[in-house]
Amino acid sequence: MYNSIVVGYDESLSSKAALKEASRWVKVHGGKIFLVHAVYFDQEEFAILPSQMEKRFEFGTSVCLDAKKKVHDEFGLNGSVESMICEGEPPEVIVETAETNKADLIALGTYGRKGLKRLLMGSVTSQVILNSPCDVLVVNKECTSCTGTYSSLLVPFDGSDSSKKALMRACELSKIDGGEITVLYVIPRYEEMVNFYKTEAITKSLFQEAEKIADAAKKLAAEQGVQIKAVVQEGHASEKIVEIADKFKNDLIIMGTHGWRGMNKAIMGSTAERIIASAARPILIVR
Repeated sequence: MYNSIVVGYDESLSSKAALKEASRWVKVHGGKIFLVHAVYFDQEEFAILPSQMEKRFEFGTSVCLDAKKKVHDEFGLNGSVESMICEGEPPEVIVETAETNKADLIALGTYGRKGLKRLLMGSVTSQVILNSPCDVLVVNKECTSCTGTYSSLLVPFDGSDSSKKALMRACELSKIDGGEITVLYVIPRYEEMVNFYKTEAITKSLFQEAEKIADAAKKLAAEQGVQIKAVVQEGHASEKIVEIADKFKNDLIIMGTHGWRGMNKAIMGSTAERIIASAARPILIVR
């Protein structure tokens, strides 16, 4: 399924965690990892300190060699990891590397441009997700209990095409590893959005709609030969998704690239962005 994985690597803790997550997958399922380190150097910097360019390439070479050795020692992936040092903006380098190597997956941490401690807004991570030709696995921190297989999957589902694609991918993973799938529909608090009084009749209607959406998810999964569990909650989507993932101890959250309720906006500012910023487990963003 994921036979060619590009890992964006800058030696940050989250990128190290992403490399380990990718390595666990390859150890269990096979495949190859392309470890890419981007050297960014703008014209103004070059004019002031031209010698820094060479030093940055040397640094990139050093950290990648060290990373490959650690992956070999810990996971035994001799010959399964290829490293490359490329000049350019990190998100562009990562996406181009994925395109060139026909990658099935990009794995990276939550880091900002040039290693700044920023999460998604305007960062390398968000730009990669927006432009990636394939699925993107985002890892905040290392999972010490992860094994390379995903036994418990959480899919936020709202009936949109984006969430349907996420559920289909979850079904594929379930068939590979035998993982259990939980779909979660969160009833939005419309009264907070548009300041209306929610009557008992409106509440009943919202829950009826929720059940229809949950049933649609079950039907879609059943068509793939997979049985799933559906959960309906009320509240703020991002908070509930993280809460349920913690409660059920899901080891992977699988989401589409668009905002909640099928709104025509990409991940910037969306529910997915907020989840990635706060979830304690890997997030798979499905193209």
